[in-house]
Amino acid sequence: MPLPPFGGDDARPCVYENARAVILPVPYEGTVSYGGGASRGPGAILEASAQLEMYDEELDAAIDEVGLHTLPPVEARPGEAPEALMERIHAAALPPLREGRLLVTLGGEHSISHGVFTALLAARVGSASPVSLLQIDAHADLRDTYQGTPHSHACIMARAHELGLPFVQVGIRSLSAGERDFLRQTGLDANVFWGKDLHGPGGNLDPAGWIDQVVERLQGDVYVTIDVDGLDPSIMPATGTPEPGGLDWPTVLRLLRSVARAHRVVGFDLTELAPIPGLHGPEFLCARLAYKMIGYALKVGKS
Repeated sequence: MPLPPFGGDDARPCVYENARAVILPVPYEGTVSYGGGASRGPGAILEASAQLEMYDEELDAAIDEVGLHTLPPVEARPGEAPEALMERIHAAALPPLREGRLLVTLGGEHSISHGVFTALLAARVGSASPVSLLQIDAHADLRDTYQGTPHSHACIMARAHELGLPFVQVGIRSLSAGERDFLRQTGLDANVFWGKDLHGPGGNLDPAGWIDQVVERLQGDVYVTIDVDGLDPSIMPATGTPEPGGLDWPTVLRLLRSVARAHRVVGFDLTELAPIPGLHGPEFLCARLAYKMIGYALKVGKS
């Protein structure tokens, strides 16, 4: 069914050809392993975005000045294999990425990012600039398969590794023993910023310096993939697998702003919002987070 455009009626209308930011909703959940509802996430975020002021007080600019265009949703077809869905996500994501527009993908479960990752690589064939991923998440998502499929939400960063995409993980605080072994054996643990280390006194990282370390370890252009359970359940209870000890709002903004200042952000996704009826805070937070990221990428960053 049709979904409202990002920003609702308050955002100035913008045709695709004039848009610098393109929003792609993907309301899919096919491999949920605890709480359901992620397929309702994109619609809830778009509905909440109509309540945003287009003027951003931090940036002293109207976010819709960049041109916002919302694409039709990529919805799963009855009985469709995950591989076929990923191909259709790839096909929808490829044109804006190839044209240099900021791609904003709204999930849906985290597995949908695979279609965007393959499109990102296809769009950059022949590019001299490297690209890397910043993952904000409670979970490592490095299982090769989970519950019988390699396209589980628990496998998305294993698929990124398969594709040869380097990544930095922030906020991780839940993983299997096998995933921990994989991180050690591959040396990928050097780019993991554990949730337990990010919270000031008692943490193992300098609270003033770990964001600089994240920025330094990212390479070239950056795509940001955000599972909202990377945020603390006190501000993000509406997700299928909440974990205590997550990032707070000021910290996640400081991180994203710093990344945008140092790297060109070419796209980002927000996944795993599972709306709770009657509780509007989480979907508004996601709409606001997408809005802030658009502003950082196109008003602050190196675009």
